[in-house]
Amino acid sequence: MEYVIFAIIAYLLGSIPFGLLVGKIGYNIDIREHGSGNLGGTNSFRVLGKKPGLLVTSADILKGTLATVLPVLFAADVYPLIIGIFAVIGHMYPVFASFRGGKAVATSGGVILGANPLVFVIMIATFFLMLYLTKFVSLSSMITGIISMAVSFFIADNGLFIVITFLTLFVIYRHRTNIKRIINKTEPKITWM
Repeated sequence: MEYVIFAIIAYLLGSIPFGLLVGKIGYNIDIREHGSGNLGGTNSFRVLGKKPGLLVTSADILKGTLATVLPVLFAADVYPLIIGIFAVIGHMYPVFASFRGGKAVATSGGVILGANPLVFVIMIATFFLMLYLTKFVSLSSMITGIISMAVSFFIADNGLFIVITFLTLFVIYRHRTNIKRIINKTEPKITWM
């Protein structure tokens, strides 16, 4: 029963559409009607700008972290990483935003932050290195997931490896249109200052 309760709470946390809230409250913009139409951090950066994009990304990370640490805070006999997965599902298919959510990158990172901060730091470093090298947010996100799988495998944390594998599959699945655009050379690149 504990798993069900924490899974529902995590799903609802993940469903909080920070991109939509920041866009509507701060800018009177529904970001789903602009850019990629996505509720995540990348579209928030593109549509709303750097500060709101950073706010949305941070909030999306923290909702994954909070969902993951909730069972620990309540001393529940529940595996925290499984609960974190429900926050990611909530982010991708949020009940509070007509089930049109983000691509699972930031919230997945938040789950890892809640479980293993060192792996999270490696993920962030990998993401920015890949972003610098490729200029593609989508490709950098997918490569980061794959490298994070390898890191969790080599540190011999089987539970973390399995969860990161699931999260990476979510990220790749949610980026399938980006993959087509990368192949067709129509995927937008970021520009550095």
